[in-house]
Amino acid sequence: MYEFVSGPLVWVGFLGLFVGSAYKLSRMFREAHREKSVIPTWDARSGMRSVAHWVVPFGSRNMRLHPVMTIVSFAFHFCLLLTPLFIMGHAVLWEGSWGVSWWSMPAWLADVMTLVVIAGGVFFFLRRLTAPEVRRVSALTDFLLVLLVISPFVTGFLAHQQWLPYRPTLILHIVCGVLWLVAIPFTRLSHMLYFFFSRSYMGSEFGAVRNARDW
Repeated sequence: MYEFVSGPLVWVGFLGLFVGSAYKLSRMFREAHREKSVIPTWDARSGMRSVAHWVVPFGSRNMRLHPVMTIVSFAFHFCLLLTPLFIMGHAVLWEGSWGVSWWSMPAWLADVMTLVVIAGGVFFFLRRLTAPEVRRVSALTDFLLVLLVISPFVTGFLAHQQWLPYRPTLILHIVCGVLWLVAIPFTRLSHMLYFFFSRSYMGSEFGAVRNARDW
């Protein structure tokens, strides 16, 4: 089972991610060209200025009005993206499978960043339950998606600490990771693909058309 999930199943996950992402992005560009107000109003300077404000902590007024949400969100996304790339176990697998090696973070740092992701996921889950403005637009799939996002980190942490039987926990960790990859293009996780394009368009709409700031 381990050989299957760490080999063919991982390839299925990456194939789903890349093919699904290519399809979603190509569809987005087709619809943008079909909608006559998108491409003509896009302005590189306004768009990039908007992106710059929204990727910097407290760069927008909304972030400054909600400091707790801003800190949790940035810490969550920072650790979510960097931990899988630079955790030692993954770096060893990349080097063993494809001969590609890069820096890996110390184990203690990986544990801290993993716990940040898990804590952030719990925060977002509870926020959907308790904040009226979020609860009204939340469906069951949104709660399940939060659990899916943190599941590779929970199972990976448990496997690393060996608090449960190691091999079954490791297999579950890989399966959760594959499901996470496949889910990116086909769920709300697709904001990972759309963020820079949508934010650039919003910045162009506000900056070049309305002569206002969107941050």
